[in-house]
Amino acid sequence: MAIKSTFYFIGVTTAHSSIMKIFPLWMRELGHPEVRIEGVDCRIHDDPEVYRRIVRRIKENDDTVGALVTTHKIDLLAAARDLFDYIDPYAQTTGEISSISKREGRLEGHAKDPITVGASLNEIVPSGYFGSTGGEVLIFGAGGSSVATVLHLANVKEPADRPERIVVVNRSRPRLDSMRSMVEELSPQFRVEYVESTDPARNDEIMAAMPEHSVVINATGMGKDSPGSPVTDACRFPLHGIAWEFNYRGELLFLKQAQAQQTTRDLRVEDGWVYFLHGWSQVVAQVLHLDMSSELFARLSQRAAEVTGK
Repeated sequence: MAIKSTFYFIGVTTAHSSIMKIFPLWMRELGHPEVRIEGVDCRIHDDPEVYRRIVRRIKENDDTVGALVTTHKIDLLAAARDLFDYIDPYAQTTGEISSISKREGRLEGHAKDPITVGASLNEIVPSGYFGSTGGEVLIFGAGGSSVATVLHLANVKEPADRPERIVVVNRSRPRLDSMRSMVEELSPQFRVEYVESTDPARNDEIMAAMPEHSVVINATGMGKDSPGSPVTDACRFPLHGIAWEFNYRGELLFLKQAQAQQTTRDLRVEDGWVYFLHGWSQVVAQVLHLDMSSELFARLSQRAAEVTGK
């Protein structure tokens, strides 16, 4: 009988994720039916010792292959950085990890979000979009996914594929300051503005001032990990713009607000399903030491669709 191996999913409400049904299908598709998934729920901004205990458990138990980290990417790395034997360059730059894996006795941390965001963005935003439309980017939230989005766009080679300006809105200053430090080191070919705001009505005003064709992203976790939306029902999305909700499950109020204006504002509205698939497949490939080819990704997407109907 094959020895069971555990893959941890570190999040907030892991039992509600579609991955719990998808993961066994993926493991059979990949030839690793012995690997099972186990959710680990933590409070948002949990006690650092909680994160350290989880990382030590992964590091010290031979039957644990690794983990995917969602909401706690920044906090976990800040609390347990010394327990890792290797941190990849993206993780060093962003200060967050989404993947915990093992290789030749070493515990490794990788930030897969810049790759995940890039792959997802390429499916949602047409080539040359920013150059042809003059659209900009507004991101609500300054956590790991937001940092990854800015990092990805900073590394885009073609000028037409990156905006001239990104506006980042967050409820507290420390995350904005951290992002500003990273951006200053990158010296990207666009401006980044940082706005501290806890007022959804003010956020409405910020969004209303964005030019037509702008991309508006909800990367706050509101609508999934916590209730609500960063904007009110009275908000106005950019005309001919793109509204992207990074989550695919939960209340998803931001997504519903965008859908309500889909016709009147000529919006393209996207949820986080493609982002979810890329994020999970990238981490699974890292943990199991696989090459995530486009052909393999298509196969995994098909298995996921069999469960969810998406």
